[in-house]
Amino acid sequence: MSETIETIDADQDDVTPADGEAGEQKAGGGDDDILVREGDIAGDYLERLLDLLDYDGDIDLDVEAGRAIVSIDGGEDLEKLVGPRGTVLEALQELTRLAVQQETGSRSRLMLDIAGWRADRREELKELGRSTAESVLKSGERVRLQPMSPFERKVVHDAVATVSGVTSESEGEDPKRRVVIFPEA
Repeated sequence: MSETIETIDADQDDVTPADGEAGEQKAGGGDDDILVREGDIAGDYLERLLDLLDYDGDIDLDVEAGRAIVSIDGGEDLEKLVGPRGTVLEALQELTRLAVQQETGSRSRLMLDIAGWRADRREELKELGRSTAESVLKSGERVRLQPMSPFERKVVHDAVATVSGVTSESEGEDPKRRVVIFPEA
């Protein structure tokens, strides 16, 4: 279930509903209300960050699969906030989660995407997981992938699960934790 909550234009101080409703939130449960609040807090925090950096960008807030999803799109400088292999994005996500936790008193599972990087990376990883799983199925040999973030490992595990006859698990310790794909016994 994906529910668009609102769009914040970082260049303006006004908030407009993305779905055309006059500022009303869609009916949800108490959990959705908490996630909407997390998204609002994160949006405000990120808007202040963009203002400090003098970066342009539109902030979109969604609730999907039991977590708040915040994305920033539209600015020329946003790639700098992604960093090599998403390292800056991961750090900003953690800082945003901490800002939400400071405000709410509870740990957030909020997901941050900037300039569509995480969405694009998800597609790359799905293909990597599926193609590697098919290769393992043909060869019968296990394959250890390069170290990945928790987000990346989850996407690969989900992709591998779509191929019958193979399975995957994570091994090692962060930051060198990696996915291993092997034939089922």
